[in-house]
Amino acid sequence: MPSSERNRRWWVLVTMTGSLSMILLDETVVSVALPTMQDDLGLSTAGVQWVVNAYLLSLAVLVALGGRIGDLIGNERVFRIGALVFVLASAACGLAQSETWIVVARVVQGAGAALMTPSSGAIVTNAFDADERGRAMGIYSGVSLIFLALGPLIGGSLVEAIGWEAVFFVNLPVGLAMLALAHVTLPRATAPPPAGGRIDWPGVPLLVIGLAGLVLGLMQGRAWGWGSPAIVALLVAAALALPAFVWWELRARDPLVQLRLFRSRNFRVDTLVLALVQFGIVGVSLFGSIWVQDVLGFGPVTAGLSLLPLTLPLLVLSVGTGRLYDRVGPRVPVAAGALLVAAGFGWLAVALHEVAYGWIVPGYVLIGVGLALVITPASTDAMNAADRALRGQASGVVQTMRQVGGTLGIAVLGTIIANLMHHRVSEWVAADPSRAGDVAEIQTVLANPDAAPGHAADASVIAMLRDAVTGAISSAYWVAAASLLVAAVLAGLLLRRIRATDAAGGAPAG
Repeated sequence: MPSSERNRRWWVLVTMTGSLSMILLDETVVSVALPTMQDDLGLSTAGVQWVVNAYLLSLAVLVALGGRIGDLIGNERVFRIGALVFVLASAACGLAQSETWIVVARVVQGAGAALMTPSSGAIVTNAFDADERGRAMGIYSGVSLIFLALGPLIGGSLVEAIGWEAVFFVNLPVGLAMLALAHVTLPRATAPPPAGGRIDWPGVPLLVIGLAGLVLGLMQGRAWGWGSPAIVALLVAAALALPAFVWWELRARDPLVQLRLFRSRNFRVDTLVLALVQFGIVGVSLFGSIWVQDVLGFGPVTAGLSLLPLTLPLLVLSVGTGRLYDRVGPRVPVAAGALLVAAGFGWLAVALHEVAYGWIVPGYVLIGVGLALVITPASTDAMNAADRALRGQASGVVQTMRQVGGTLGIAVLGTIIANLMHHRVSEWVAADPSRAGDVAEIQTVLANPDAAPGHAADASVIAMLRDAVTGAISSAYWVAAASLLVAAVLAGLLLRRIRATDAAGGAPAG
């Protein structure tokens, strides 16, 4: 291959990796800015939640549609459109003056991300030959996950140095740089769409209603109550719309999602493993940050730095695990990696009770090494299992499964933590009802370290609440470990030893 072409595809990788990093960063960078945003914009409690949820919901619901559009009109073109939408929406977020403004801007930002994400994955996969694809996807996935994990640290630094607006305005120079690189590195002309290809418009509302009902129901289950009419209605809508979508897609002339992708055993297993990994990993990115702040007293920036033992192995090993996939296929690295992540969660579940940061570091290292072994090989193998013409859809399906897995993880693990904490506190108050007011006051102090405790802030109440937080998160980590153990078993038993190879105009490799 000519030197210029070789250089071009590596610059394509830089562009797509930077873009995915920006998208994943926006999933977590906002969290530490929420208190300041609430004060400045007068956000309600529900509004605070929707600053986060609006982005995640829009991305989860629309990413499969974004993949289909990319396959029809060209992934390069859709990437440029999505990047422009994302940058403009980020500017709108930073300029927001009200709750409605910021929530709507976050919805549009998520829509831009839903166009960029599957297109970027397809572009990287198509730019590299099969023998180099694992290495390239290792860089693409590994570096991006670093920014997902470092979101709270970056967000805390920006808020402290500049203000909450900076967590959105930082996307402007990065996004414009990615657009400029895309202008130089991506081809102007795209491959013609498949003959007769078109958007399956009847399938769009079925998919959107089904995914929106599922994701929103899971997001809001704890806040609204799992038995509330709204949650029941959302989950019933999902239970009706998603099977109807599958039924329709199997009969549609130009389906929105090519379900024949799932004929490949490796594609089925890879996507399920990635969903299970995402289910578990929210335990570290969200609840781990809560634990070091509420129990160890870390600030937001220090809490972000505490994840370095997890993120550094990802950064160091992701390229190597891509090469390992190129040599040995997916079964060994994916199964071994999922097992290591499960072991890491098990370690954390035990070590949290030591109430010392040093004890949790080995668990973070195990999880980081395991993630490096899972994410790159499974993602690369899933893309390899798809025809070139379907890689936009394949990337969209993979990202949809990951988003749903992460949302389910937040819902299930969060519910476990909330219920166990409530049970522990209720037992303590039942033993001494006069202390109920003390508990309410200390809960406020734990949630807001800047709040000044009153006379009731004695050590016994604080110790009880911190013990409740530790026990609840420890139990959630055991559930996360079980999900990763299931992923390891699936990978070890069902993935082929050899990697999925490019299909030559036929069905995906099985």
